[in-house]
Amino acid sequence: MCKDCGCSIKGHTHSHQHSDDKTHAHTHTHADGTTHTHSHEHANESCNHESSSHEHTHENEHAHPALNESKTIEVITKILSQNDKEAQHNRAHLDENGILCINLMSSPGSGKTTLLEATIKADKFKIGVVEGDLETNKDADRIVQAGAPAHQITTGQACHLDAFMVHEGLHHLPLEKLDIVFIENVGNLVCPASYDVGSHLNIVLLSVPEGSDKVAKYPVMFRAADLIVITKTSLLPHFDFSVEDVIKEARKLNPKVDVIALDSKTGEGVEKWFKYLEFKKELR
Repeated sequence: MCKDCGCSIKGHTHSHQHSDDKTHAHTHTHADGTTHTHSHEHANESCNHESSSHEHTHENEHAHPALNESKTIEVITKILSQNDKEAQHNRAHLDENGILCINLMSSPGSGKTTLLEATIKADKFKIGVVEGDLETNKDADRIVQAGAPAHQITTGQACHLDAFMVHEGLHHLPLEKLDIVFIENVGNLVCPASYDVGSHLNIVLLSVPEGSDKVAKYPVMFRAADLIVITKTSLLPHFDFSVEDVIKEARKLNPKVDVIALDSKTGEGVEKWFKYLEFKKELR
């Protein structure tokens, strides 16, 4: 289960869809000759009444015994350990291809897909995208329409991507042709920050309508950020939002974090974003 909100990351079945809505298992071979298939039906390590081998009816209300706290911690630790190993594998795979991988995180509606569309259309980088959403193929379709390959992962109930999901997505992208892979994580300001997906950078978007107080309210997310991108700056005259407060609060959490303010629709500040990507790509 997710250590932040309790959602199941090992007890769900998630589908992998392209823009043509096809869903399938995936088999691939690594450089060491190992071949395996990803169906990504994770076995639930917690109690699942629906999959139980017996049925029972509660005729009288009664309290269930509390979960064993030490066992719960043990399960979560095991899940995170396995995830971290897979994340290391993802990074190694990306490094072999000289690719910069960026994990984009934010709340829903902050403008992640819009920023990616603007970045793709600028034609400065060869970009691929792994898209994460609970449902639908809409964001992947937008990315493909903008001119970049994309693989959609629908998580069903999971509020974040994990390294195993991203691993599947990477094998559906033409990595040998790409400079940058963006992982557009599920819209959520809590859980995605706790899961290493194999990226080189964590970038968090914060839109003007959300308010500048979100940095202090969601410290785990912003503490994990290498860069904070303030989006929808054309709306600044209409909202009580302080760029200075965002920078101040963010650097209390992480003194080295960078901050860029931009508007993907008007183009304001977007060149700073491109220069940031160029600089980080050269470091690869």
